[in-house]
Amino acid sequence: MSSSSLRYPPLWNRVGSVWYRHLRVYSQNLISNALPPFLEPLIFLVGIGVGLGQFIGRMDGVPYIEYLASGLLVTTAMFTAAFECSFGTYIRLEFDKVYDGMLAAPITVTNLLVGEVLWAATKGLVFSLTVLIIASVFGILNPATAALAPIVGFMTGAMFGAFGLVATSIVNNISQFNFLFSGFLSPMFFFSGVVFPISRLPAVVRPLAEVLPLTHPVRLARAIALDRLEPIIVWDVAYMLIVTVGLTILAIVRLRRRLVD
Repeated sequence: MSSSSLRYPPLWNRVGSVWYRHLRVYSQNLISNALPPFLEPLIFLVGIGVGLGQFIGRMDGVPYIEYLASGLLVTTAMFTAAFECSFGTYIRLEFDKVYDGMLAAPITVTNLLVGEVLWAATKGLVFSLTVLIIASVFGILNPATAALAPIVGFMTGAMFGAFGLVATSIVNNISQFNFLFSGFLSPMFFFSGVVFPISRLPAVVRPLAEVLPLTHPVRLARAIALDRLEPIIVWDVAYMLIVTVGLTILAIVRLRRRLVD
C-alpha cells in the first residue's frame, strides 16, 4: 500500500466529512435554521398566489397559483444555498476559523469547497421538496408529475452555492454581501420567469433574462412540475452544469490562498 493511500481517506469520505460536519451543526438548531426558509415560500404563495391570483386568473395557460408554485420550487433553493455559501462560509472562514481545524485533517482545499457546494445542493433539494409538499397538500401541484422537481432544486443549490463561494472570495467584509442579495439575487427573482413569463418582458430585456442563472432552473422545474417538457430544457440543464462547474473551479482557485494562509 502506497504512502499516499495511507495518508488520505477515499475521496468520498473526505468530501462527505465536510457535508456531515455541516449537517450536525445545522441540526443542532433545526427549528431556527429551517423554519424561516420553510415559511417564506408559503407566505409568498398565499399572499401573491392566492391574493393576486384572483385578479390574474391564468398565466401561460395554467392557473396563476400553479404557475407561481412551479417557480417557487427553486427560488428557495437559490436563496438558501447562496446564503449558506456566502454569509455561512465567510463566518466559518473569518470569525469561527472552522476551516483551520478542518484543513489540519487529511483533506484538501478542493475537498473542502466541493463539500461546501454539496451541502448547499442538499439544502436546495430539501427546501425544494418542502415547497413541493406544501403545494401538493393544498392541491396546487400534482406530486406524481412534479416528483423529480427537487432534483432541479439540488442542481440549483449547487449552482448558487458555487456562486456564493465566488462572492465570498471577492468581499472584504461581511456587509458587502448585501450587494449580492439586494442588488442581484432579489431583483433576479422578478426577471427570471418566477412571477411572470420572460416573454412578457420588453424585447430588449429578454436576452438578458436568458443570461441570468435563475431563469434556467425555473424553466426546468416548471417544465417538470407542469409536464411541459420541451427541447429547450436540454439547454437549461447544460447551462446549469457548465456554470456550476465553472464557478466551483473559480471559487477553488480564488479561495485557496485565503484558506491556506
